Amino acid sequence: MLRRLIPHPIVSILLLIVWILLVNKVTVGNIVLGAFLGLAVPVFTAPYWPDRPKVQKPFKVLEYVLVVLWDIIVANVEVALIILFKPNKKIESHWVNVPLELTSAEAITVLAGTITMTPGTVSAMLSADGGNILVHCLHTNDPDAVRHDIKHRYERRLKEIFP
Repeated sequence: MLRRLIPHPIVSILLLIVWILLVNKVTVGNIVLGAFLGLAVPVFTAPYWPDRPKVQKPFKVLEYVLVVLWDIIVANVEVALIILFKPNKKIESHWVNVPLELTSAEAITVLAGTITMTPGTVSAMLSADGGNILVHCLHTNDPDAVRHDIKHRYERRLKEIFP
C-alpha cells in the first residue's frame, strides 16, 4: 500500500528539496506545495518506470555525488585557467571513445549526465548497442587518461550503485 502512495521515495524527497530551492523561500505553504508535488509527480509517472532500478548501496550514491561535486569544482577551475591563460593554438581538444561495462539505461544516463555536467567534457553520442559513449574533451594531452578517469571515477561507482 505504501509503495503505491510513494512509489519513488528518493525522487519525492528530491522534488521537495528542488521546489524549496526554486522558490528560494522556506514557508509552510512552500513546504506543503513541494511535498504535494513530491508525492504527486512520482505517482503519475510510476507507470513509465515499470522496471525501475534498485539502488543496492545508498551510501555509494552519497559517495558518487561527493566525487562528482568535487570533480565539477576542480574542472571549473581548470577550464577557467584554460580560457584565461592558454592560447587557442595550444588547446588540444580530443574525441574520446569510452567503452562501457554498464548495461542499465538509468546508469548510462547518469554517466552521460555526469560527463556533461563536468566542465570541459561533453557526452556527445551513445552507440546504438549502448556499449560505447563518445566524449568530447576541451583540452587534454592524454585521451587515454580521460577514458581511465571516466571509467575509474564514475563507471566503477555506478556499477556498484546499479548492479
